[in-house]
Amino acid sequence: MFTPQLEPLGSLTLSALVALLPLLVMFFTLGVLKWKAHWAGLSSLATALLVAIFAFKMPAGMALLAGTQGAVFGLFPITWIVLTAIWLYQVTVVSGRFEDLRATFGLVSDDPRILAILIAFCFGGLMEALAGFGAPVAITGVMLMSIGFSAFRAAMVVLLANTAPVAFGAVAIPIITAGNLTGIDYHHIGAYVGHQSPVLALFVPLLLVLLADGKKGLKQVWPAALVIGASFAVAQWVSATYLSVELTDVIASLFALAVGVVFLRFWKPAGGEEALERLAAERSQEKLEDVTETDATPARALTGGRIFMALFPYLLVIVIFSAAKLIPAVVGFLAGTDLKIKWPGLYGNLLNNAGEPATTAIYNFQWLSSPGTLLVITAIIVGLVYRVSFKDMVGELWATVHKMRWSALTIASVLSLAYVMNMSGQTITIGTWIAGVGTAFAFFSPILGWIGTAVTGSDTSANALFATLQQTTADKVGLDPTLLVAANTTGGVVGKMISPQNLAIACSAVGLLGAESQLFRRVIWWSLGMLVILCLLIGLQSTPVLSWMLPTFN
Repeated sequence: MFTPQLEPLGSLTLSALVALLPLLVMFFTLGVLKWKAHWAGLSSLATALLVAIFAFKMPAGMALLAGTQGAVFGLFPITWIVLTAIWLYQVTVVSGRFEDLRATFGLVSDDPRILAILIAFCFGGLMEALAGFGAPVAITGVMLMSIGFSAFRAAMVVLLANTAPVAFGAVAIPIITAGNLTGIDYHHIGAYVGHQSPVLALFVPLLLVLLADGKKGLKQVWPAALVIGASFAVAQWVSATYLSVELTDVIASLFALAVGVVFLRFWKPAGGEEALERLAAERSQEKLEDVTETDATPARALTGGRIFMALFPYLLVIVIFSAAKLIPAVVGFLAGTDLKIKWPGLYGNLLNNAGEPATTAIYNFQWLSSPGTLLVITAIIVGLVYRVSFKDMVGELWATVHKMRWSALTIASVLSLAYVMNMSGQTITIGTWIAGVGTAFAFFSPILGWIGTAVTGSDTSANALFATLQQTTADKVGLDPTLLVAANTTGGVVGKMISPQNLAIACSAVGLLGAESQLFRRVIWWSLGMLVILCLLIGLQSTPVLSWMLPTFN
């Protein structure tokens, strides 16, 4: 039997500093030593196991079992979702229809910076709303490459774009999870998040353009970026507060996309051709592995039918995921197929503070309800409609599996690390230590969500780790519990872009195998900058300075 202890070394500060070692190893090996992500993940996992066994007194066998549960979760559903998302894309490429999709986006605008906003921010937000778990990064990354972006720049852009919608991703699962754990009405949490996250959403398209084409591009494209960002932010604010927490990102993404298309009917940016030339020059210097080239396909005249067929896979994704997430009968049926597996040797031996078996030792095998399985169904239907042969579909699947082998190891090791840290008590010790700053904790509360998401790659997991801690701390120091729980969710959105799991997904999708450390060093500063803004925003929302921004409930 093992129950995690808050201060296993007799001092909260000392225990927390030791618990931070696995994270420090992760960031040091990725950012300084420039190791490949799977080696960084495995090194951090080894560190977490040593800390769990020798500092937190977790039995060695249980620590290893915690790691195996995390690794399995990393492979299924996380790797499974990414694998199937890339496979769906490959099916569209081998069918020849992907060129039509590129041409269809060209009807809206021929400017790659505008298309980056529409694809990575608007369409990616819709994918995050419905699928989440890395699928939008994988899908939109390859779409940006198809319009001329280099693999590295495409990866950076989609990681940045995949911040604003994360809090309400996968039909608001992070917020619903926080509500279930804390007992706070998740509609209230969602409304609070809806008064924080839109501040980021307003500026993300501007930052995205700056990242895509520098200051010159920003000067030329800022009106569209501002209009689309503002549209997304307003819709996110209104939906989270008054309409539907679950559908917030769906509404915001579609509204921003529609406003963007209409705005571009009346306003055209300058410098699009020069931007394409700069991107082409950058891409010509890039060496990629296992990336399907689509440039050789002859351009064909677009008709209404061709446009519909080009959009068909993504329309089908929306239909299938909407049914799976929003129709109660379908939701109930899919949930009924889940298999709850009590992890052998761990469940019953790992106890919570109440002396009861910890539910974290139960693995939920979502063999049918997983977004990855839904993407398989989508890919099969698309293959049939596109008349792709069974041999070609299997060949593309196997090629994708081979391409993702190291990314799968990275994801498995990172989730294994997260489970070991969580189940041994390292994570809660770190959080409690940070929470010791009193009422000033409001300024630091987003950092917990940032850490949780950076480690696990999931805002949902970050809330599972820290939501109750945020609530308890708020009660102790006299702050609004809903504000701090929401802050945990909002802080997590900017941690996702530096998660080794998401870095591996982005690199796998665009063919930058082994470049995770380089990508990490480029995006970490964007992540930290947005985190500082959130800390100031939420800290001031806890004071009369910005408390007027928060919703009120009867």
